[in-house]
Amino acid sequence: MTDAVPPRDVYTHGHPSVVVSSHAARTATSSAAYLIPLLRPGLDLLDVGCGPGSITVDLAELVAPGRVRGVEITDAPLGRARELATERGVAVEFAVDDAYRLSDADDSVDVAHAHQVLQHLSDPVAALREMRRVTRTGGVVAVRDADYAGFHWWPADERLDAWLDLYRAVAHGNGAEPDAGRHLLAWVHEAGFTEVTPSASVWCYATPAERKTWGEMWAQRIHSDVGRMAVERGLASPSDLDAIAAAWLQWAAHPDGWLVIPHGEILARA
Repeated sequence: MTDAVPPRDVYTHGHPSVVVSSHAARTATSSAAYLIPLLRPGLDLLDVGCGPGSITVDLAELVAPGRVRGVEITDAPLGRARELATERGVAVEFAVDDAYRLSDADDSVDVAHAHQVLQHLSDPVAALREMRRVTRTGGVVAVRDADYAGFHWWPADERLDAWLDLYRAVAHGNGAEPDAGRHLLAWVHEAGFTEVTPSASVWCYATPAERKTWGEMWAQRIHSDVGRMAVERGLASPSDLDAIAAAWLQWAAHPDGWLVIPHGEILARA
């Protein structure tokens, strides 16, 4: 750890219930499949930016009886994470911590994992160096992030084009990089890693149930923190947000609706 003052980042999505609920639907299989083959019982694991803990608890089951800690910059989603761990009978410590100044000791974990975290940081390289600091020699730092500019959907809709432009503008205004997936390899190299395995995977939403979940989620989400920041910064009007919400619901109801979200993935040896 250093004495430098860490950045004060803004989380573009915030932690309203619609965001936390959508994050709680993620699993290790859907979101960390690239990491699973490296896991085994007894490994100690740190999950940075764990949110409501659904991925963390899955990973904890795979490395039990290893020690697992999930950390977030705010306590807002951690109550749900603790409840899930209790329901599943899995031992996980959940705590508030800072990705730039983790309270973990040097060389204290075998795996440091972060899912959809680096895209929200103004200094992702510093966070990667911190994750490397707490990872034992021979351990792995695993990161996965979406690439918003690579989102593709059908049918085409100018209102959804406006949504993507608006989201990317808000994120960039927060000093973040919404297209993080394509930057991961460069960031881990800059952080000093030399033994690196890059990969990619996608989320695809195309069944009626998947479209309903994603479309209804964003119809609400556009009116939460990201929409509020867009309006406050003069990037959109309330009526623009209403149009985007309507577009997501229309897309969800379309029998040919299809959406793909690409992700970059990195396994970096400490």
